[in-house]
Amino acid sequence: MKLPGKIAIIGGGSWATAIAKMVLINADSINWYLRRDDRIEDFKRLGHNPAYLTSVQFDINKISFSSDINEIVENADTLIFVTPSPYLKLHLKKLKTKIKDKFIITAIKGIVPEENIIVSEYFQDKYKVPKENIAVISGPCHAEEVALERLSYLTIGCEDIEKAKTFAQFLTGPYIKTSISKDVSGIEYASVLKNIYAIAAGICTGLNYGDNFQAVLISNAIKEMHRLLDTVNPVGREIDDSVYLGDLLVTAYSNFSRNRVFGTMIGKGYSVKSAQIEMEMVAEGYYGTKCIKEINRHLHVNMPIADAVYNILYERIAPAIEIKLLTDSFR
Repeated sequence: MKLPGKIAIIGGGSWATAIAKMVLINADSINWYLRRDDRIEDFKRLGHNPAYLTSVQFDINKISFSSDINEIVENADTLIFVTPSPYLKLHLKKLKTKIKDKFIITAIKGIVPEENIIVSEYFQDKYKVPKENIAVISGPCHAEEVALERLSYLTIGCEDIEKAKTFAQFLTGPYIKTSISKDVSGIEYASVLKNIYAIAAGICTGLNYGDNFQAVLISNAIKEMHRLLDTVNPVGREIDDSVYLGDLLVTAYSNFSRNRVFGTMIGKGYSVKSAQIEMEMVAEGYYGTKCIKEINRHLHVNMPIADAVYNILYERIAPAIEIKLLTDSFR
């Protein structure tokens, strides 16, 4: 397997656009799957993604666009999946090209709904991709700051550490620093959990809790995250590494965080549906909350914050009541 070889990006949102920007620092060209032909035509005409990170200009001559996922995948060696987790299966159903011999990178910060497994396991189980050919990309890194070329940090996780090193070196650039890890499942679960905790932080903001309480909330959240990660993949990780604690902090505190924004709207009294309509973007944590609840029915990890968010979003418990119960359990 030649790495990275020809790279294909699957997805057209803000994070996909940011990753394309990073990849094209070092790549001569990329394949890019966008599901809508009108978006492709607008992209070619404008020189930027017409819907996301519109300030980022691209050299269109370096990009082969297509709304045919098979065409994009067949002519690539490395596939970077950057779709919202609820839509991954929908896109993959169109896929006829074999991918078990490709290098698969998931930048999806979610769990596959209904399957209730992380994305790397889904590719292993359903598409027979060897685990050493699957990698994950995680932050702390907001797409909007990549667009602004602000210094950002990425962690590349892969069971094959040499492959992780190769791709990490490829992404490294003037404003991107990278590190590597073998903790693929831990990184994926942390990416899901930090979105749930960011919703919790947003709900508390909407309820007018202050910075003092937010500090206690996130202190408890990282402990909760640690408990689950040690249960699903008990390795000697440092939970205060940037890929865990750092990603949690930026997602919980940043105004760029769509999960925090979503939670703030819920805390202010919006219904889930009205908040989703007004945002016009996917808050992964909403879907992740239900998936984690289902997964934890078998694991029995003590997760009061994730449970509180689930009760608010899915059981329609009043945020003020649920968060008050949560505050009484904190120290």
